[in-house]
Amino acid sequence: MTSHPLRTYEDVRETLLAKREVALLDVREEDPHAQCHPLFAANFPLARIELDAWTRLPRRDVPIVLLDDGEGLAARAFDKFVALGYTQVALLAGALDGWIRAGGEVFRDVNVPSKAFGEFVEAQRHTPSLSAEALDALQKSGEKLVVLDARRFDEYRTMNIPGSVSVPGAELALRARALAPDPATRIVVNCAGRTRSIIGAQSLVNAGLPNPVAALRNGTIGWTLAGQTLEHGSERRFDADAGREPPILETSRQSALALATRAGVRRTSINEAARWAGETSRTTYRFDVRTPEEYESAHAPGFQGAPGGQLVQETEMFVPVRGARVVLFDDDGVRANMTASWLAQMNIDTYVVDGAHRGDLTEAGAYRPERPHPAPSPKISPRELAALLDDTSAGAVLLDVAPSANYVRSHIPGAHWILRSHLASAYDDVRNLPDARRYVLTCGSGALAAFAAADLAALTGKPVSVLDGGNAAWTRVGLPTEGGEAKLASPRIDRYRRPYEGVGNAREAMQAYLDWEYGLVAQLERDGTHGFFVI
Repeated sequence: MTSHPLRTYEDVRETLLAKREVALLDVREEDPHAQCHPLFAANFPLARIELDAWTRLPRRDVPIVLLDDGEGLAARAFDKFVALGYTQVALLAGALDGWIRAGGEVFRDVNVPSKAFGEFVEAQRHTPSLSAEALDALQKSGEKLVVLDARRFDEYRTMNIPGSVSVPGAELALRARALAPDPATRIVVNCAGRTRSIIGAQSLVNAGLPNPVAALRNGTIGWTLAGQTLEHGSERRFDADAGREPPILETSRQSALALATRAGVRRTSINEAARWAGETSRTTYRFDVRTPEEYESAHAPGFQGAPGGQLVQETEMFVPVRGARVVLFDDDGVRANMTASWLAQMNIDTYVVDGAHRGDLTEAGAYRPERPHPAPSPKISPRELAALLDDTSAGAVLLDVAPSANYVRSHIPGAHWILRSHLASAYDDVRNLPDARRYVLTCGSGALAAFAAADLAALTGKPVSVLDGGNAAWTRVGLPTEGGEAKLASPRIDRYRRPYEGVGNAREAMQAYLDWEYGLVAQLERDGTHGFFVI
């Protein structure tokens, strides 16, 4: 049996407290991760390591500690990280059970550092809030009122408080003064649950808005539990120019800069950040916190798009290396400083770019991550695949390794869905995955399927092809698709069903989620590694 380097709970804890770099990575799928994990364990599924590693872990000699729940996934992940060039990789001694037996605190749900921080802020600052019943009464009274939804626009469109406007995260500090120019207008900030409502409302309080400001207590969950009706498919969102009028913008800029300075945020330049990114002794993340539309229009090389609100909400996913340096960019002096003020209070070494010019934004389009090249595999075109699947004598089986939600929504007729990490176990059980003379792999774009092809070929000894361009290419040429959960060769554990997401959630699950959030501050105190503070 191959032995691997190990790091103990005590070692990892001491590293966190000393603010030295460490990436504590839970390589299970998202659902088992959400059931139980250490506070700063970032979910990093085994199935996606090749796609995500070089972006989320940009320094190849960063210390990495891998954990699972004893399934053997961490050992498999170790081999993948080493093959990708990482030089300081270890397994957590005793896996998750070892962490617990050593006295380590464990948490449920996802994005826990950010959610716990939100509760910490509310407990320290007593962020003003309104109940769903109080907001409903205010709306009916005709009082001057705006409801600003701090979630992503796609979440807002799924369900929203009636009459609310989509103003995601860091946009609040830039846009709110223009959206509520009368100081008598009450501003209520909401999200689905609590975190983004609290951080959004406290951002406006911190920024010194003269308006009465409050968070909608428990967000759309609280609204639903109070028996109120939500809207669906709304398109209301802030105007792109809102808040950019010179007098308003200067006021917002000065207040955001003052907050960032109080929180200990430091300043840098585009060129210095680029030099930092090339260092081998320190991990540096560079994020552009403007809207996705602004980012894709033009951005600086090396900067990833990370809208400020989501960066604060999903910090451990964007920044899995605890102890790393984070650099933020915007073009207004408001969004980056406000976002930075929160990251700094989350005990993250944070900088904001000053002095950038339009000429620095030399790239356009979506972020193009650097990825390794998969082992060569034969490609098959969509029409060739269609003919192959129609030929029953060919003995071909099509496997789809896309996210399960995408498969259920739409997939190629006859495809089996499988987790890449479950290929071996599913192949051993012919009840889940039938034998074939040849296999074809697909996913949304074909990227993940290309990496899975070598795994499947080594496992089965059968010919394995990859659908060129994946399911997107199949759809582009007009070939048929179907939906549903037929032919699942793996359990759908790649996605944790959030009680605050979408519609149709059980009231008991929503209430249990709120009760869990209320307990996070006590868990933080027991854990003792966070280093959070509040200005």
